[in-house]
Amino acid sequence: MSFQKLFGFLERLNRNNSKEWMDEHRGEYYEIRDFYISWLNELDIKLAKIDPDYSPTTGKQAINRINNNLLFHPDKPVYKDHFGAGLDKEKGKGDFYIHIGINERFVAGGFYKPPKEKLDSIRAAIDYNGEDFRKILNKASFKIVFGEMMEVDPLKTSPKGYPADHPYIDLLRKRTFAVMHSFSREEVTADDFQQKIITIYKEMLPFRKYLNHAITV
Repeated sequence: MSFQKLFGFLERLNRNNSKEWMDEHRGEYYEIRDFYISWLNELDIKLAKIDPDYSPTTGKQAINRINNNLLFHPDKPVYKDHFGAGLDKEKGKGDFYIHIGINERFVAGGFYKPPKEKLDSIRAAIDYNGEDFRKILNKASFKIVFGEMMEVDPLKTSPKGYPADHPYIDLLRKRTFAVMHSFSREEVTADDFQQKIITIYKEMLPFRKYLNHAITV
């Protein structure tokens, strides 16, 4: 089994997106799913060895359902065009998410549109010590891997309680604190893909640690 076969299965599923087709090919789906779970288990063990604060997360715990939630999104197809998984899972922690799909392939981490309580805590941390966060974001290797933080519906004005001339007002206006690194299909199917994920995890670690600390203090 391989990621090449995973892509092939997702392409055929995308062309035949129905429960009837999935029922006919459910055995193949489980083979692909089991391959991905096994791959995630290997990665989980390796990440736990390099990060003392890592929360072990088995492949079965990490992998997301392939079914779309049609109750809330009735216009979506029955099945997704990707396999998603979240490692280093612990309540309150920022995400470390792996997305392997036919249209998008990426790793992302941090807090995507966090609820008000967490957003307030992150802003308070930046207000208190934004310089450390700025250094993380401006580190040359971090910029090479991730570029800028995701730009998702930032405030046009200052958040309540913060002056417009605050030295970190550009950060305080953010409502998502997350970064992403995309892959080509060739990178995913290469032998060193797992090692690339590990390298990205290490580069993202100070970013996630800052945010995780912000919401727990």
